[in-house]
Amino acid sequence: MEEYQHEEEPKSWWKTAISFILVLLVIAMLVVYFFYPFDTIDFGIKSAGNTNFSLMNNSVDANGANEQFYDNMRYPDSTISYRIDDCPLQKKNDMEGALEILSNKTLLEFQPVIIDEEISITCDSKNRVEGSLFIAGEGGPTNITRAGEFNVISHGMILLIKESKCERPNVAIHELLHALGFEHSLNSNNIMYNISKCDQIIGDDTIELINELYTLPRYPDLAIENVSAVMNGKFLDTNISIRNNGFKESGATNIMIYADDKLVKEVELSSLGIGHGSIILLENVLVLNLNVKELKFVINSDFDELDKRNNEIVLSV
Repeated sequence: MEEYQHEEEPKSWWKTAISFILVLLVIAMLVVYFFYPFDTIDFGIKSAGNTNFSLMNNSVDANGANEQFYDNMRYPDSTISYRIDDCPLQKKNDMEGALEILSNKTLLEFQPVIIDEEISITCDSKNRVEGSLFIAGEGGPTNITRAGEFNVISHGMILLIKESKCERPNVAIHELLHALGFEHSLNSNNIMYNISKCDQIIGDDTIELINELYTLPRYPDLAIENVSAVMNGKFLDTNISIRNNGFKESGATNIMIYADDKLVKEVELSSLGIGHGSIILLENVLVLNLNVKELKFVINSDFDELDKRNNEIVLSV
């Protein structure tokens, strides 16, 4: 009878064990290579450039004075709602005449509403005196939000005190322009001069500025204000600041982060009100790209905006 010898089996087992250990070492080295932060690359901080808005002479009139209380004041839309409350017939007619005159001369339209008006108009029959002058009325914005290049008015008020003795309702026009953000004029022939006269006129520069301000449609305008980023090996830490500089609440959208044009992270961004902002902080975002040279941050909105060119910032080494 033949006998079988198995002297090679121990040697084969050790070969398998050694091969297994080598595979584990290779895997461990790959894990260390891909996940351990060997070096740090600081991409720095980058701020958005100027917007596409270039408005008339920074709201300065022909005399070099500020034409508005703040630069670029406007309501969100060229159609502005109003409500006249507790006014006698003459003052009510004066106010409606002022609204009609301004709507005929500009892009503005005025819409009467019962509630939630943007301009609240009231009247008072009691005389008010300041120095030696009777106060004919009061008016101005009561709620203003800074949004990029604009100061957006969400509410204004008008108080008519004295009835106009002029053929044209100059007092009502004067206070209406105050509610639209316009300051007193230094020109005594201008209807915005602080002492009322019947021969005063609405300045052409006022009409031109209103039309320029309201040429832009009621859109949101999401903008990446600034971004900072640091790569720790394969991991990205970033800080992203976003603001809505438009005239309408934005819809929800996504922020896309690319490393050398390869998508590495997508972050949800909730809707933002006018002038509202959001800061997104991300840490240890895995980036498998080798030797990242460029990071791109994009607001991926699917709705109309005033300017989509400020929806992207690129950081380079």
